Amino acid sequence: MDKKNQALEYHHMGYNCAQAAIIPFCEELGFDKEEVFKMAEAFGFGMGVTGTCGAVSGMAFAMGMKNSNGNLGEGERSKGATYKLIKEAIEKFQEKNGSIICKEIKGMETGKVLRSCDGCIEDAVEIIEEMLAKM
Repeated sequence: MDKKNQALEYHHMGYNCAQAAIIPFCEELGFDKEEVFKMAEAFGFGMGVTGTCGAVSGMAFAMGMKNSNGNLGEGERSKGATYKLIKEAIEKFQEKNGSIICKEIKGMETGKVLRSCDGCIEDAVEIIEEMLAKM
């Protein structure tokens, strides 16, 4: 099963958008699914307040999981490069969906839905795959 379908299956099982978007990549990125599930829990439903879309948060998780050098000391930092990657990913998501804000995407204030949660998850997974292939 491809990662988009895995992500949708997870979402339909009750995983939030962030969890659904990132869990299919755990094995590839060398992370435990249960641990990532826990870490991503608070990022669904726009961090619980319809802020930044959970699928976008899942993209951020992926960029950090892949690109961070994990150096907690004063040595070489990877943050700047990781920020550049997530900026590019967010621009791609914004271009596809018109926003990265959950309440705007869901049309909560305007009544105009820009994209379904499933659609946002699909887009995020596609962007993650594209970005990881370049790294």
